Amino acid sequence: MLNVVLMNPEIPHNTGAAGRLCLATGARLHLIKPLGFSLDDRQVKRVGLDYWKDVDLQVWEDWPSFQASMLAQGSRMFFLTTKTDAAHWGMSFQDGDCLVFGCETRGLPESLLAEHPDSCLTIPMLKGSTRSLNLATSVGIVLYEAVRQVGLE
Repeated sequence: MLNVVLMNPEIPHNTGAAGRLCLATGARLHLIKPLGFSLDDRQVKRVGLDYWKDVDLQVWEDWPSFQASMLAQGSRMFFLTTKTDAAHWGMSFQDGDCLVFGCETRGLPESLLAEHPDSCLTIPMLKGSTRSLNLATSVGIVLYEAVRQVGLE
């Protein structure tokens, strides 16, 4: 199983859309608090439609708790950022990998990226075209590349 991790998501519809992507691929969705909305928010449920109840969802109080649990399971972590040149499609993904995405307005903390420079990946874009992509779009791009490599079960 692949793991999609949203650290401090702020926009409910992005989380709902990521949940649907996870459900469609058999991935687990991890949300790291604080969240910028309530999981009972109608926008999360609207985007997730009647699928939201079926999403394999884990909510974590903080990053250290999540990281300790996943590392104990032997999961590798990949941090998606615009602050690297390493393309996501150059990585050989494996079952159990964690795809970690930051919040919509700030991305991942600089300190986290600095701690894991060899695990940072980006979605290549034309220079000067845009600063970044929508969070749910980014999740879909990277998740489906990982699924292409690992396969659906």
